[in-house]
Parts: sequence; structure tokens; C-alpha cells
Amino acid sequence: MKRSRVALVAVVLIAGLSAPMACAFAAANNETAIPPGTVISSSNWQQYRQFMTDGMQALFAGTYTWKLPPQFQIVVAPTQHYEPTPTYIAQTEKYASQVKIVTLPDGRHTITGYVGGSPFPNPQEPMKGWKILVDDWYAYAPYVLCADTNTLAFEDRFGNISHLTQFFVQHLYDHIGDAGMPVTDNSSPGVYYTEIISVEEPEQARYTAVLTLYYADLTKSEDTYIFVPALRRSLRLSSAARCSPAIGSDYANDDTRHGAFNGNPTRFDATFLGERKVLEMPQPDPDLFPKEEYYFKPLYFPKPEVGKWEVRDSNVIDVRRVPSQRAGYCYGKRILYCDKEIYQSVWADLYDENMKLWKIDYDPQGLIDVPGEGRRWTNDGWGMMFDVQNMHLTWVVLSGQHHAVRANADCKNLGGLDYTDDRYSSVRGLAEIMR
Repeated sequence: MKRSRVALVAVVLIAGLSAPMACAFAAANNETAIPPGTVISSSNWQQYRQFMTDGMQALFAGTYTWKLPPQFQIVVAPTQHYEPTPTYIAQTEKYASQVKIVTLPDGRHTITGYVGGSPFPNPQEPMKGWKILVDDWYAYAPYVLCADTNTLAFEDRFGNISHLTQFFVQHLYDHIGDAGMPVTDNSSPGVYYTEIISVEEPEQARYTAVLTLYYADLTKSEDTYIFVPALRRSLRLSSAARCSPAIGSDYANDDTRHGAFNGNPTRFDATFLGERKVLEMPQPDPDLFPKEEYYFKPLYFPKPEVGKWEVRDSNVIDVRRVPSQRAGYCYGKRILYCDKEIYQSVWADLYDENMKLWKIDYDPQGLIDVPGEGRRWTNDGWGMMFDVQNMHLTWVVLSGQHHAVRANADCKNLGGLDYTDDRYSSVRGLAEIMR
């Protein structure tokens, strides 16, 4: 017991944690869970702060102008188990032992020997934090995820609210963990993953689309293209534009994906800060969470009717750009809370270059139906990003006729469109976006 306490203190001192986070780690060692049925509110939240991220504590405490309203409540449910697909688990067991970390001449790191599954299912030192980051990057996701109607609500400091509607498609071409699929889809050689976001409303922005291609070779920078309707053509963006807003939102390009991290792991270092039990909502009601009346304003946190919260075991890591690429990057550090069962980061606290809290990202994911795989916890198309410095927020939620992200074969005919077609994952397809 004494040794474990000494080790914990050492981690806190080395990582330079804030006092609330240091207390939370210490308390998490002594607390196992919150009794199911517990209601956490503005009057008793400090009693449970060890189960909250620093960002969530700040929203409860009113540290910034953005503050959870007095009527906000969290209802705690029993913690459940969520697993990746059997194929992903089998790949982990078969291939994880052959994954190796390679240090590049410029001090960055990459991996070799990775085929599929979790690269580091039981991450240990040395480089435990970076291994957890790589696990997050390769966390299970269906080979195609799509949503034909995804709404973003933007709110400023004066309470003005505007909306944007888009569709998105995320497509894996390598390291695929679904049954009946090859590990590698050779229709796009060398590509690991693509994502496209295309604006549907408002009309003046319609057809604006951003396509990003990520490569199986982690040392190769991603390619990002934007289709500009007024020009009837696509433009290639600089690989340095990872801090630019994604479709005018509070999310940067390095924030969006199936977790709270979308940056190439080779560009980042990561330090393991400790283990923590964190409140998350894995099972929102798909019929309720698109409806704004089921959220506490002004922060768009869901009401208890939308879903209950679980206490989840998480690994916490401090992620920073490697020194050679740090100059000019928007974030000084990113604190990721990575769920230990699904490997994905569900919460992130984002700090500016002066190490002041800038944004709070809650990307809760959720259970969706994956054909042939049952219900799996992955991207379900909703989340919240709070800019606490500029008093602005973005709320992302599914809307329209379909209240759930679709996966794999279910994307072949969604609203009459085949989102598995490469027109939604290739530069060629951008030229057809207005057809």
C-alpha cells in the first residue's frame, strides 16, 4: 500500500497535475463505484467529484461563465460491460504480440507489425501513455459508419443559437475488425481511413464538403480536401491546418472522429497520468437525444430521460505535440480519458498554449446496431464541445428521420443513397457532390 501511494505521488509531481485532478486520482484509489440509483445534482456534486473530469467539475463549479444549471441531474446506473467485436478480439490475441514501437530519426514514434485489433491490449511502461494513445487511434469501429442527417447547434455568449445540418461517412480500408470482411480492403491501396462531412443546410453553405484521407503508414501525413461549391472544384488544404475549425464548429480537425482525438499519433507524445473512474453515458435513448427539449440549457447536457450514467474505468493521458512540431499548434496539451474496455477517449480537456483550460469535449459515443455484430459501443453521432474562454459551444446530434448512426451493410441504402460507394471516400467523389 505504501509503495502504491508513493508511486501515485510521483506521477502527480512529474505530470504537474492540477490539484483537483490529483485529488481525484487519490480518491479513485479508495472509491470503487457510486451506488446505482444515486442522483448527482448541483447541491451534492462535490461529493462525487472524484468521478468527474476536470472539465466537468469546472462546469459544475461555475469556474467559467458556462455553468451547469441548478436543475441539472445525473442518475447513476450499474456499470455494464461493452466489448469490441469477436473478430477484433481475435485479431488482438493473434497479432498484438508482434507490434513494436519504432523511434524515428526526428524523435517521433511509429509502430510496426500491426495488423488488426488492439495494438497494446495491456499497455505497460515504457511509453505506456503513447501506447494508450495508439490504442485509442485503432479502437474498434465498423468499416463504414454513416449518418444522413446530423445537426450541429452553435450557441454564443449572448444565447444566440444557429444550426447547421450535414451528413458524414467514415470508411475503414485497413485494420478492419468486422466478421466477413478482409483485414485490408485493397480498393484504396495504402489508405487506412477516410472521413467526409458535407453540409446540407443552410442553403448558402450547401455542398461544402471536407474529405480527409489517413494512411496505413502512420509516418505519412493525412490529405485533406475541401469542395467549394462557388468554384465547383475541390482544394487541397495544408497538412498543418489541423487546428482549423471543422465546418465552422468549435471542433478542430484534430478533435473529430469516433473519440476525442483525431491527430496522427506520430505527431504526439503522451504521458500516462493514472487510472480513473469517470462518469459516462453509454446508452442514450435514440428517440429522445435528437430533441432539444430533453437537454438542460444553455449547455445542452442531456436530461435524465435521455439516459443514465455509468462509472467507467479509464486511463488518463496527457497528449502534446512532439517538440519539433509544437510551434504554432493550437493546443498546449490534451488530457484524454480513455475507456479501458472500448479503448476510445470519451472525454477530453483541451488547454491552450499557455496551459489554460480552453475547451471541454464530451464525445460519449453510444450503442448502435452493427449488422452481423450486434450492438456495439462506437460513434453514435452526438457530443458537445464547450469553448470556455470564448463562451461558445457546439452541440452535435442526429436528427431527421434516422436517429442512429448506421453501420456497414445498413449504409448501402440509407435514404436511397449508397454511402459505402467510394464517391463518399475519394477525391474523385468530391466532384460529384452536387449531383
